[in-house]
Amino acid sequence: MRLTRCQAALAAAITLNLLVLFYVSWLQHQPRNSRARGPRRASAAGPRVTVLVREFEAFDNAVPELVDSFLQQDPAQAVVVAADTLPYPPLALPRIPNVRLALLQPALDRPASASRPETYVTTEFVALVPDGTRAEAPGQLERMVEALRAGNARLVAAPVATANPARCLALNVSLREWTARYGAAPAPRCDALEGDAVVLLRARDLFNLSAPLARPVGTSLFLQTSLRGWAVQLLDLTFAAAHQPPLATAHARWKAEREGRTRRAALLRALGIRLVSWEGGRLEWFGCNKETTRCFGTVVGDTPAYLYEDRWTPPCCLRALRETARYVVGVLEAAGVRYWLEGGSLLGAARHGDIIPWDYDVDLGIYLEDVGNCEQLRGAEAGSVVDERGFVWEKAVEGDFFRVQYSESNHLHVDLWPFYPRNGVMTKDTWLDHRQDVEFPEHFLQPLVPLPFAGFVAQAPNNYRRFLELKFGPGVIENPQYPNPALLSLTGSG
Repeated sequence: MRLTRCQAALAAAITLNLLVLFYVSWLQHQPRNSRARGPRRASAAGPRVTVLVREFEAFDNAVPELVDSFLQQDPAQAVVVAADTLPYPPLALPRIPNVRLALLQPALDRPASASRPETYVTTEFVALVPDGTRAEAPGQLERMVEALRAGNARLVAAPVATANPARCLALNVSLREWTARYGAAPAPRCDALEGDAVVLLRARDLFNLSAPLARPVGTSLFLQTSLRGWAVQLLDLTFAAAHQPPLATAHARWKAEREGRTRRAALLRALGIRLVSWEGGRLEWFGCNKETTRCFGTVVGDTPAYLYEDRWTPPCCLRALRETARYVVGVLEAAGVRYWLEGGSLLGAARHGDIIPWDYDVDLGIYLEDVGNCEQLRGAEAGSVVDERGFVWEKAVEGDFFRVQYSESNHLHVDLWPFYPRNGVMTKDTWLDHRQDVEFPEHFLQPLVPLPFAGFVAQAPNNYRRFLELKFGPGVIENPQYPNPALLSLTGSG
């Protein structure tokens, strides 16, 4: 069949239109900067790195510019943008196979693997890139990989030229004490970073962390890596800041700072950090207070739950116990009630002038005949009394003794044990199944002696070493042990 001239012209026009449509479609799928300057060839050799963008705010960000800048350097660059839920407003990301959006919150209509970030990373290395970063110089990621392979640090980092560039920090994490301690550290090798930086590490290292992409990413990452003894090396290499930086308005910065504080507090509590200390003595508390419950539940067998986790008393609980003890002692002294440190509290004072690091209450002995001198104790005889400072005075349900709680919500407490003399021996009416709960000669209280305890000076039995050995056994001061070694031994714990 022969084509007429008109049919041939029509076929040529259709073919030309199809070619034009294909070219326009191809251009639309290219990064904006690639369309402006033309694509560059991908690195011919060398290890591959996934750019992972996690730290950004959905309501105001420069993520599209960040992604485009890396694609300009290498159009085949693997990029993963990770968010808990679908960002809104939607991110204007290129619709190409090597740029993926990972949603980390599980959903009913997606498989479990879709919520795991390692599903989206197939390269040996990962670069954690914060919002506001721009790649302008070629080969920066390759240089970071070379530095990681050549050195002995498990992470390398390059500052971003923002208003908050990265600086080195020392970081010591004590899970047993629920504490993270930050301090200054000389560059380039350090435990942690503060500020904006691109951080590169092996993918297997990142995804072997218990919370690899928890936010804030910097706080979470370095708490976990420092605990493992991994150092980070700060390189002499800088990434540019975005042309249009995120959070440019005062309102956006306020909103981001507010949400960031909330996010950081939730992260630290989830990771078991109750106290963060900084160089210069600044402290941040993330545990219990007067308005909350205490950090642990009912104690069974004299062994609180945290001891089974190889942790000691949370620092916020120790702070509350110190405050309560100081306050109660002040009330007793003002009322003329004779008191003395008892049991484990006296043992802590004798060892190091403080509450035993794993103890969960404070014990004081008092003279029964002095109870009537104290208004709060008289009130507690009739029922629970909340004083003007919010402390709760009451009779304990376990027996004939008094208890002063930190607050109505927080039941950290000081126990007051009423003793009375009988034939020169101090005795009482309620006895618990404790090794140290025994009678003792009154001469240990004549006179009482001052002893530093929990930040103040309290009264203690004279010759308190003999007093303690009478109650606990020889060598008790020099040989610490958990309250119930039959259940859990200090020497047998981690």
